Amino acid sequence: MKKITDLVAELAAPAVAEQGCELWDVEYVKEAGTWYLRLYLDKEGGVDILDCEAVSRKVSDLLDEADPIEGSYTFEVSSAGCERPLKRPSDFARFMGSPVTVRLYQNRDGRKEFAGTLRGYDDGAVTIEVGGKELRFEKNEVALCRLRVEF
Repeated sequence: MKKITDLVAELAAPAVAEQGCELWDVEYVKEAGTWYLRLYLDKEGGVDILDCEAVSRKVSDLLDEADPIEGSYTFEVSSAGCERPLKRPSDFARFMGSPVTVRLYQNRDGRKEFAGTLRGYDDGAVTIEVGGKELRFEKNEVALCRLRVEF
């Protein structure tokens, strides 16, 4: 049986593409006793509120028709954001050379967060350049890797 997020992604992808957007991620999580189904969108030039509204209306109708989720949930559609998490190998490939922040499960050298430039991704291991030095974090060390906006 497919995961809810996979089913929703398959259902939503054509409607998202119709709007000229890309489906970045689907999240189905429980927060403070309430289930949330979230779609994150991306688009060249950025996602605006009208994109989110159009996708929300279309996908909401598709979800009502297909009814892939038992029980109630809150449905949200938003931009993936400037500091979006990188999850899939294709995300890492797309943003190679970009500024990122890597958060670790355990301290390394007295800290859990490292900011640098994405230099490599190998089967879950992330390599970043910090001050001219490359640091490699193994898959089991990395809690999160996200893009970082520099000003």
